[in-house]
Amino acid sequence: MFIKGADVNVTEKDLKEKVLNVLEDSKFGTLATVKNDKPHSRYMTFYNEGLTLYTPTDKDTHKTEEIDDNPNVHILLGYNGDGLGDAYVEIEGTAEIRDDSAIKDKLWSDSMERWFDGPNDPDYIVLEIKPTLFRLMNSGSKTPQVLEV
Repeated sequence: MFIKGADVNVTEKDLKEKVLNVLEDSKFGTLATVKNDKPHSRYMTFYNEGLTLYTPTDKDTHKTEEIDDNPNVHILLGYNGDGLGDAYVEIEGTAEIRDDSAIKDKLWSDSMERWFDGPNDPDYIVLEIKPTLFRLMNSGSKTPQVLEV
């Protein structure tokens, strides 16, 4: 990992911890895919394991088609609307469509019954996002603080 634009006193470990705090505290954000060489954004629910993000979706959506064509994605997480100084992260990465039962079972919640019959519903898939870069915004005196993964 590599840090750019950070305060002199901010270590990679400190920056990673700040990024993880935003990821763990913020479950709703935007996911942008590429459609006809232009960004296409929508709100999604996100879960994380370390710096890797996951979001459940239906297999027959525009986002899955767009990811098949171009796996590059951009995510915004963390702005809570409490004030102009809220910390948030901009995330660049690549998405992969996952339909294995282990990840689907792990992410399943009863709130998803609105869209799916259960964790074994063949339409239920998970997008796994492997970040390549985090920009931590509104945190510290120098922003953005950039963490390259």
